[in-house]
Amino acid sequence: MIYRTYYLSPLGRMLLAADDMGLAGVWFEGQKYLTLMIIASLMLLMALYVFTFPSFKTEEITGAFFGVCYVPVMLSFLYQTRSMHDGAYLVWLIFLSSWGCDTSAYCVGMLLGKHKLAPVLSPKKSIEGAVGGVVGSALLGLAYGAYFGHNIAAVISQIGDLAASAIKRNHNIKDYGHLIPGHGGILDRFDSMIFTAPAIYFAVTFLR
Repeated sequence: MIYRTYYLSPLGRMLLAADDMGLAGVWFEGQKYLTLMIIASLMLLMALYVFTFPSFKTEEITGAFFGVCYVPVMLSFLYQTRSMHDGAYLVWLIFLSSWGCDTSAYCVGMLLGKHKLAPVLSPKKSIEGAVGGVVGSALLGLAYGAYFGHNIAAVISQIGDLAASAIKRNHNIKDYGHLIPGHGGILDRFDSMIFTAPAIYFAVTFLR
């Protein structure tokens, strides 16, 4: 609902163009041109703001720029991790950490959850589920590390999940989409990866 309003407007088309610029830069040059694409997107949006003034509010421009960084830039680290040495193995750590945490948190929360973790942001999440998610993800990380020789925790994935929930609550929407029954849309399956992917990429980069 949020993005539909943007995509049907000139601001939405500009946002799509900025997203394409960022993804193209990552695809062809990886980290090298990522900063350039972020700055170019901001300049493009500010130019639209100036030349069409007062058609758009400042909040709309900053919201559009947030859209450029939140999904395309953050998730681009999936590709960048895959492009690293041993990336074919390292990229699976992102999926294990994110989906392992989500699945473990869901199962433990359903069985043992009694205390609310963040009642306003996500009423169904519990403290017990959050702990179960961390433990489950840690166990998967240990298993991965024992097999491949890498072990990086993914506690940060829960922040990504709650951040996506906060955006939905802030805009009074329940789900990001209805493509997958029983889920909050496609983004609901990847919201934790938005934080986990760059965290693992930089952890591997600095720890090697």
